[in-house]
Amino acid sequence: MSQSTGPDQRHDLWSKIWKDRHGHVVIWQMPNIPLIAWAVLTAISLFFSGSVANILSGLGSAALVIWALLEVFRGTNYFRRALGLLVLVVAVMSLVKSL
Repeated sequence: MSQSTGPDQRHDLWSKIWKDRHGHVVIWQMPNIPLIAWAVLTAISLFFSGSVANILSGLGSAALVIWALLEVFRGTNYFRRALGLLVLVVAVMSLVKSL
């Protein structure tokens, strides 16, 4: 039996990109703890200078990497997983650039 790429399979891929397992379109969710930590630590680091700012910024970056890894491995749909992968790549490139 041959496999076809009919409308059902394309619709299924489209659903996997945008929808969760319950059939709801998921693009934006309430931020989870690592994402909130990144935002708060990054904002607070703007009010400090020197080593304190560097530590806060580093902790914020670590929280963002944790969020990205969670999205890559446990994201609700392919869009969220791709977004996590993109953020992870940008974070790693930024780290490499700073070395």
